[in-house]
Amino acid sequence: MMAAPEDTRTEEARTETAVYVYGIVPADVEAEPDATGVGDPPSGVDTVRHEDIAALVSEVRIDRPLGRPEDLEAHAHLLDGAAAVVPVLPLKFGAVVTDTDAVTDELLAPHHDEFRTALDQVEGKAQYVVKGRYDESAVLQEILSENEDAARLRDEIREVSEDAGRDARIALGELVSNAVTAKRDADTATVVEAVRSVTDDVRVRPPTHDLDAVHLAVLIKLDAEEDLGSALSPVADDWSERVELRVVGPMAAYDFVAAPAPDEAEA
Repeated sequence: MMAAPEDTRTEEARTETAVYVYGIVPADVEAEPDATGVGDPPSGVDTVRHEDIAALVSEVRIDRPLGRPEDLEAHAHLLDGAAAVVPVLPLKFGAVVTDTDAVTDELLAPHHDEFRTALDQVEGKAQYVVKGRYDESAVLQEILSENEDAARLRDEIREVSEDAGRDARIALGELVSNAVTAKRDADTATVVEAVRSVTDDVRVRPPTHDLDAVHLAVLIKLDAEEDLGSALSPVADDWSERVELRVVGPMAAYDFVAAPAPDEAEA
């Protein structure tokens, strides 16, 4: 990635734009010539270098708020694409500073040593997310077969009107919710144990849906993706009728290392 050309715009033009920061990479990283970032229209991606580290950046207009789905996608796409080939410390979405000098003065220079250490930690690695979701019918049948109270309430509801069975429905809903939580904890532990043969770098993520069975982030070597799949294969086969298990990645190591946003760096 080439350094930005000298800025010859007028002061008035410069005040209409700011610099968006995506993440931290080694200073020798070069982006694809057609790489684009956030904004409407999106600007090309560049680097701001300081010693042996650099920030991936692009120019954004300050009169057009960020936050569109396209912006979120562009942010993740750039970082995840980079993470597949080089170490990356991702910043949170929406990190904006006034200009490239601020990138150096507020972010790179004061945090050089910790950024360099963190980049070394993720050298040759990337994050993958392991996610599983219960088949609603299958997990409900499991709960009813294992919990006598739940089965009794289900039968009670069948025999009365909707109004008469209101309390039973509420009670059954609570039982099912608690049972799903317990199953999620147990099934998450099963997957954590399965991936231990590949990595000890595991983070349990909160569920994003009531029927989530597993939601993990794992940090593995880039050449270990097949090993991860092999480790999960027996679990996926065993759960074929009750949980849809999938792996997403490679992506930036959001759950393991992350650069502070410029305003956090100043705190």
